[in-house]
Amino acid sequence: MAPQRASAEVRRKRVSVLFSGRGSNMASLLMAAMAPGYPAIITHAFTNVPGAGGLEIARKNEIAVDVIDHRAFDSREAHEAAVMAKLVEAKPDIICLAGYMRVLSEGFVRRYRGKILNIHPSLLPSFKGVDTHHRARIAGVRVHGATVHFVDETLDGGPIIAQAAVPIEAGDSDDTLAARVLEAEHRLYPHALALVASGKVRLSGSRIVVSDTPHETGAALYSPPLPAGDAG
Repeated sequence: MAPQRASAEVRRKRVSVLFSGRGSNMASLLMAAMAPGYPAIITHAFTNVPGAGGLEIARKNEIAVDVIDHRAFDSREAHEAAVMAKLVEAKPDIICLAGYMRVLSEGFVRRYRGKILNIHPSLLPSFKGVDTHHRARIAGVRVHGATVHFVDETLDGGPIIAQAAVPIEAGDSDDTLAARVLEAEHRLYPHALALVASGKVRLSGSRIVVSDTPHETGAALYSPPLPAGDAG
């Protein structure tokens, strides 16, 4: 994957990506940011896990990346202070959580209110937390998916920006369902980030304001089409 190409015409929003694992959603954002006219550029990455797979993705794309192991700190607040010091240096307009497996403190959220996005593998507010694919199958729901939302002080809460629906198929296992949801995430996150970076979606208080989107209805909703013949 080649480094992103920055636009000289319009200042794109600077994005820091926080991750703890393989970084596949970060890779999807980096790929999207290569497109002409995309309104954001990934300028910085951070992980709390030395050796995380996403480090190689960041370095191959020539993204400045910081590693601060949370296990070296006595408290969440002390670790977050070190993280915020790096964010002050990076000067992001938007922070994207991409598999960042740390619960942010209220102080962190307040400092960056309206600037933190998260992607979660379910159609929130259903199935907050972990093991979402297994829980969705056991619950017998017919449609699962992913959500991008602004982060607030609640776990997997905050106003919803965009969602992608993924039908649960007969014979699905946790792994097969997770794989299809991940594919949807890779389309959804770049779409949602573009909405926010372009100003088409913004946070006003605790509500989402949508303007000038190409969608006729459900302006902040993105759903991959069902296969032909399945909509009847």
